[in-house]
Amino acid sequence: MNRALRAATTAVLLVSPLALTACSAGQVTQTATQERDKVGAMAQAGDLTVRAVQFASPGENGYEGGDDAELQMAVVNGGTEDDTLTDVSGEGFGDVEFDDGSTGSRSADGIEIPADSAVFIGEDELGITLTDLDDGLTTGQYLELTFTFEKAGEITLPVTVSTPDESIERGEAFDFHHEEGTEESEEGEQREGGEG
Repeated sequence: MNRALRAATTAVLLVSPLALTACSAGQVTQTATQERDKVGAMAQAGDLTVRAVQFASPGENGYEGGDDAELQMAVVNGGTEDDTLTDVSGEGFGDVEFDDGSTGSRSADGIEIPADSAVFIGEDELGITLTDLDDGLTTGQYLELTFTFEKAGEITLPVTVSTPDESIERGEAFDFHHEEGTEESEEGEQREGGEG
């Protein structure tokens, strides 16, 4: 009986690791199929999903106070009814101007979001411009903006300034030791001159 029990225990101990590892064989982790939104903020209201909301890159020096800032975003309408983006509000800028692509000027009252479609603002001649920024904005800084849609209602998001498309060359590094050495040598020369 002891031999039979010992043999059964040994068999269980040897087979258990193989059985446990086989349980996960061929399985795909949940995180393997998830993709994060790579740029900009994202939110949903009703049938609308707003993705990749950001300010267009202002380049190396950022936006300055008084500048106009262009928004970039995608709006997906998964519903069966058209909607319209009618307003963008918040603090830190003067006014909002829409360009719906029909006139070639920033004079539209809003931007239509057709049913069962995606609209890319900042492309395809569609534009939203925030005019007369109160203060300068650089990469990574943000303004909290509320987007008002005719049917879906309001969506409030922190909208950041996107990074430049091209990397910015770094300037020459400042040599602190060289500067200190120069000052010390000048002080030494002054002392020597005073003693003489």
